[in-house]
Amino acid sequence: MQIWVDADACPNVIKDVLFRAAERTGMMVTLVANQIIHTPPSKFLRTLRVEAGFDVADNEIVRRTEPGDLVITADIPLAAEVIEKGGVALNPRGERYTTETIKERLNMRDFMDTMRASGVQTGGPPALNQRDRQQFANELDKWLQQAKR
Repeated sequence: MQIWVDADACPNVIKDVLFRAAERTGMMVTLVANQIIHTPPSKFLRTLRVEAGFDVADNEIVRRTEPGDLVITADIPLAAEVIEKGGVALNPRGERYTTETIKERLNMRDFMDTMRASGVQTGGPPALNQRDRQQFANELDKWLQQAKR
């Protein structure tokens, strides 16, 4: 098992949590992006640069994800594909997507897209805060404990 990161939009503070976890546990973490991502030197961290384009990084993550792998993403359609493939999806705020919650999240995403397309200003998500970072670290630790077994 390993961790895949949708790195183009992943906050740096979350990447730092992942970098420390990789060193602490020896778990391989791969950051997938269409730009250069800098990581500290480690045999447990690697980057995979893909071509620019709509969903290119997402498609590469789905293609490479194996059952049980963890994918870090705020992209709900990507999370849905990961879950369908038997992987685990966790967003940078620490929400673990499940087969029970992903359909509701997809519906809400589609609804918000429709609202924005009709001209309604929906705003973006609030800034990542300390509670979000802690929730992410807690959920990551839970997955790492499960992965050890």
